[in-house]
Amino acid sequence: MAKGKNHQPGGAAAVVEALVRPAVEGFGLRLWDVRFEKEGPDWFLRVLIDRDEPLDTDTCEAVSRAIDPILDEADPIDQSYYLEVGSPGLGRRLTRPEHYEQLKGQKCAAHLIRPDEQGRRDAEGILEGLSADGMVTLKSDDGDYTFPVKAAGYVKLCDDEDLF
Repeated sequence: MAKGKNHQPGGAAAVVEALVRPAVEGFGLRLWDVRFEKEGPDWFLRVLIDRDEPLDTDTCEAVSRAIDPILDEADPIDQSYYLEVGSPGLGRRLTRPEHYEQLKGQKCAAHLIRPDEQGRRDAEGILEGLSADGMVTLKSDDGDYTFPVKAAGYVKLCDDEDLF
């Protein structure tokens, strides 16, 4: 568990991302996401890494050992937390424009915050992408379904077993 001294309200994940990105990319990996999340009484700093081949625990451990001293020196978080380095997994959530680009052509599922005009909240299909104006398009046998990315509670990668 690490303890920091420099409080970064709302920006801890962004500060950590900037600190650890060079180390992660130095391993030939992609930095998928950084999340600073509270679970029960504990805080977790999750650094999610990715590559084209499956990740193994040895790679995650090596990245963890590489970024731990970087975080200790910079001390960007003003509270105790647990550092976790891992894969975003099969059900990874798409949270950035580059995620939509990387996963074009893959099967994805979306859950809208509020029902659309037809009362629909869930959609799935092949990801066509994210447009410059923030619209996501999923292609399915029922046709294209387009919605504002801001209207989605989540968009995630899925396989056939994950569909609604």
